[in-house]
Amino acid sequence: MSLRRNARPHPVPLLAGIALALLTLQLGNWQTRRAAEKAELQAAYRAAVERPAQPPGAMPPADWQKLELRGEWLPGRSILIDNRVHQGHAGYHVVTPMQLAGQGGVVLVNRGWIAASADRTQLPRIDNPPGAIVVTGRVRHPDAKPFLLGGDTSSGPVRQALDLSRYRAETHLPVADFYVQQTSPAADGLIRDWPEPDAGIDRHRGYALQWYALSALATALTLWYLWNAFRSPRHDQRKPV
Repeated sequence: MSLRRNARPHPVPLLAGIALALLTLQLGNWQTRRAAEKAELQAAYRAAVERPAQPPGAMPPADWQKLELRGEWLPGRSILIDNRVHQGHAGYHVVTPMQLAGQGGVVLVNRGWIAASADRTQLPRIDNPPGAIVVTGRVRHPDAKPFLLGGDTSSGPVRQALDLSRYRAETHLPVADFYVQQTSPAADGLIRDWPEPDAGIDRHRGYALQWYALSALATALTLWYLWNAFRSPRHDQRKPV
């Protein structure tokens, strides 16, 4: 007596295998595209920092472009961006508006990091040297909607993030749509140890490799399932009674 197996594969595991293979392939492709985009951004950053600093022009500057600002600090208008860490120590980034000479514009300058006191109610003192100054730095564009922990409702100079709209509303200053991350030295006690931005290119490539490996595994298992379903049927050889 011989019994023949049903050679048709069940559609559920077959469709699940195909879907998993396609999904992980798409995720791998997405990570590959992200790596390429980050590589372009990294190249743009390095090209921008190698160019000489230029004075602000009529056209909006690009991110990381080096600018040379000439003007005066506006006293009493500085804000402190909280939760900034330098070498394991908590502190603030000091952001001060500069009135540009001969142009009438105002640009916010992130002047650097300062340590926070153990008593957070005691804010650090910020020196604003009077008179004309020259500042060189890199252009940065803050997030239009920065992430805030529980909302930023403080009324003092401390902020969770730089919000240009809020700053304009509170100070009535026509600040530009960007700020400058100061890189030039100054005798103000602030630390300007700005790290090069981490584009995360290798991380995206690693994720892409993992997704491609999962896609290859899902494809191999699906093919193995089909092969077992359609291969020649076995015969159950039984001894006659």
